[in-house]
Amino acid sequence: MERSDPGADGYPLDPPTQWPVADIAASWQRELPGLRTESIEIITPVWRIAKVLADDRRRTLSALGVDASTLDLLSVIRRAGPPYELTTREITRRTLITAGAVSQRVARAEEAGLVERAPSAASRRAVRVRLTEAGHALIEATVRQLLDHEADLISALTAAERASLTGILAKLEQALTRLPCSVNGQTSP
Repeated sequence: MERSDPGADGYPLDPPTQWPVADIAASWQRELPGLRTESIEIITPVWRIAKVLADDRRRTLSALGVDASTLDLLSVIRRAGPPYELTTREITRRTLITAGAVSQRVARAEEAGLVERAPSAASRRAVRVRLTEAGHALIEATVRQLLDHEADLISALTAAERASLTGILAKLEQALTRLPCSVNGQTSP
């Protein structure tokens, strides 16, 4: 069944489902007594929130005229401080993407006039990437608008709630990134 107005349902502000996670956990406990369901009330809302935020960021960046990979590249260089340049190796380390992906991002940004490449003085093999005036102007305007918008998205939380949530999420992220995935006794990296 097709909708005539794709935005009529209020998405992304409406949650993907209205079924409370406590009810989901209780249903599984009823159906499979003894089943460990404590994760449902944490992971399900995190997944829902992640989807809403990812969709919102994609739309916001599109409205601002920049894609996520360009934002990531320009942001990491801008956050480095004056003279707003990094080697490709430093960009790879700071963005946690492959050297090949960095090379592709830099090439696209260079073609758009947002960065310029030059040999690094530190090493003959290293390449430094510097923001151009256009790149500097784009990242500053974009990041100001994006972060103002995203601050509005979390405005329902008090400063104390944000601080508490920040600590809890950091603890969970740290624990999750240290553990290999293990299901049915099989471990994967």
